[in-house]
Amino acid sequence: MSEVVLDVVPGLPSLYRSAVLGSVPLPWTGGRSRKGSGTLALPAVRHTAAGLQPSVPELTRFQQVIGAPAHDLLPSGFIHTLAFPVAMSVMARRDFPLPLLGMIHLRNEVQHRRAVHFSETLDVSAWAEQLRPHHTGTQLDLVTEVTVGGETVWTGRSTYLAKGTSLAADSALPPEGIPDCAPQEKRGVFTAPHLTARWDLPGSTGRSYAAVSGDYNPIHLNALAARALGMKRAIAHGMYLASRMVQESKPAGIESFAWSIDFRSPVLLPSRVAVAIEPQHEAGSWREARITAWNAQRGREHFTGTLTRLPEVQA
Repeated sequence: MSEVVLDVVPGLPSLYRSAVLGSVPLPWTGGRSRKGSGTLALPAVRHTAAGLQPSVPELTRFQQVIGAPAHDLLPSGFIHTLAFPVAMSVMARRDFPLPLLGMIHLRNEVQHRRAVHFSETLDVSAWAEQLRPHHTGTQLDLVTEVTVGGETVWTGRSTYLAKGTSLAADSALPPEGIPDCAPQEKRGVFTAPHLTARWDLPGSTGRSYAAVSGDYNPIHLNALAARALGMKRAIAHGMYLASRMVQESKPAGIESFAWSIDFRSPVLLPSRVAVAIEPQHEAGSWREARITAWNAQRGREHFTGTLTRLPEVQA
């Protein structure tokens, strides 16, 4: 795998603009864009950027949007927003085989290995791997690694789906050990757990989160743009939901943890989301939490998640 060193971390709006231009049919390709034709293969490349450091105003605004108190330690979701442009720059490459616009966020797995102070300088690496079929298209994993002085402090794996894009015929089956994300109707009848919270999300939720994360994917901003990309209405960012999940389920003082979230159905905006947080204890100490969010009117899951305590890193 080759390495591309980014001298400047690109802004997400510019990456989305490049994605729009890259999706326009080109006359010298017979009326088709460069993406979406032929056998699909991921670029064997890792993008890296050094010296990332958030500003206090950026951190404070993010904390306000997800309902977190002001603090000098970085929320796990905020680290994702700092690193996300580097990961997005991989998917915005001209040789990336899937269309960036309209990409659906299926799952996240994160290891937050220790507390990260806002004054620390972060180095980020990102690459794409495990291109594989999905029953509605093609999915892949985007892997991000964040280090401080050579020490890995945060790793994330995000799974994305490009609907309607198929692999070559000889790749019709998922690789062994890489599960396909099953559709809602194949998961059985949903039984709601005990309700512990409700999230009332206004129609502006996507725009508010975009303002603090830089993620201006059109499917989150307004109904017109979302419908143009196949959604009924604008939908909440997956990382907004994940950040709130972690914020509301992690006890104070636990700074080494892993979390995962599986998205079952989009949260249309505006919306009221029912939430259940079920903590688990071991020998009297908090060990993990299981989280479920759903639409109470329709009896349909929005996401399930877990948060698990990791051994504390010894200084």
